[in-house]
Amino acid sequence: MILAGFPFATLDWTTVERTEHPGATGTSYWQTRMFGEVRVRIIEYSPGYLTGYWCTKGHVFFCIEGELDIELQDGRTYSLAPGMSFQVADNAEPHRNFTRHGAKFFVVD
Repeated sequence: MILAGFPFATLDWTTVERTEHPGATGTSYWQTRMFGEVRVRIIEYSPGYLTGYWCTKGHVFFCIEGELDIELQDGRTYSLAPGMSFQVADNAEPHRNFTRHGAKFFVVD
């Protein structure tokens, strides 16, 4: 990731529109802003959310609230709790997310 092409700025996330994205089960809600080619989001997952596809996009995910299981396509799984993160490069390991009780994340990709 190269952080280039945008000036210093602050952002009040309470002013950012929330969009709805259905999963295979449950729903995710995104607040999204673009800075050059860098996408920055706050994502909230409803209880029972499962991503409906294997994602190959690189991300930095930081857990703010709740718990999330990350399943890699090769069968490995990892659990995140508040204060934890996962990082993955573009096209490195296809992954999807699941949460039993809901979760909230800060994401840069």
